[in-house]
Amino acid sequence: MRTLATLLLLSSSIAHADVALLLEAPYGGFWSMDPAHSAIYLTRICAESPILLRRCAPGEQGAVISRYHRIAPYDWVAIPYIAYLYAVDRRNQVPEEASSDEIASLRDVYRRTHLQAVAPDQSDGRQPPGDWRQLVGEAYDRTIYGFRIQTTAEQDDKLIQWLNSQPNRSQFSLVFRNCADFAREIIDFYFPDAIHRSLIPDLEIMTPRHAAACLVGYSRQHPELAFSTFVIQQVSGTIPRSKAMRGFLSGSPR
Repeated sequence: MRTLATLLLLSSSIAHADVALLLEAPYGGFWSMDPAHSAIYLTRICAESPILLRRCAPGEQGAVISRYHRIAPYDWVAIPYIAYLYAVDRRNQVPEEASSDEIASLRDVYRRTHLQAVAPDQSDGRQPPGDWRQLVGEAYDRTIYGFRIQTTAEQDDKLIQWLNSQPNRSQFSLVFRNCADFAREIIDFYFPDAIHRSLIPDLEIMTPRHAAACLVGYSRQHPELAFSTFVIQQVSGTIPRSKAMRGFLSGSPR
């Protein structure tokens, strides 16, 4: 019942609006390692489409937004929160465990229903190749650590306006414009200079771990932001377990 417990924990903790940095654990074997990933969960902002944001209606649970490499021509894509984690539309559809074949089916059904704009069928009707699978069902592949601070309605509305008005065209760069850089840009839009690059130990390359560590440090200086943390456990099943990322939720990153 771990998946259900996680959902209940999160649904009970978003009565007020927040922005949360998601630090997603790396997974895969030595030759197929998918590195740690950063995304942003917005509890008051929802996805009108994968590339258009709006304020959430009552009962909606927000969206996860992140920068991707090789997702159509887009720099960022927004996915409803439940779908991002589990590739389904509603909480009661989330499986307690899933095999790799079941996960692939859930992802493709969701893609065919909701993501044709960013991952359309091939000419023969088959699913496309590529990295679109990163958009939905992340909790099947890895454990996710959340670092959450409160936002205001005014801040959220300004973010919606800013992102909707900017060109959304991919300029991905591993060194200067990666997923952690996007997380930094969003958090810094709300709270300037909360996250910054580090010469040591990351040689000024923004990494998911460093972004999370910065936010933890910033929260200690600003207790009024009601900083909190949560863990979304990897769903049980035949997929190999993601790698451990220790130290963050104890409040002392290392």
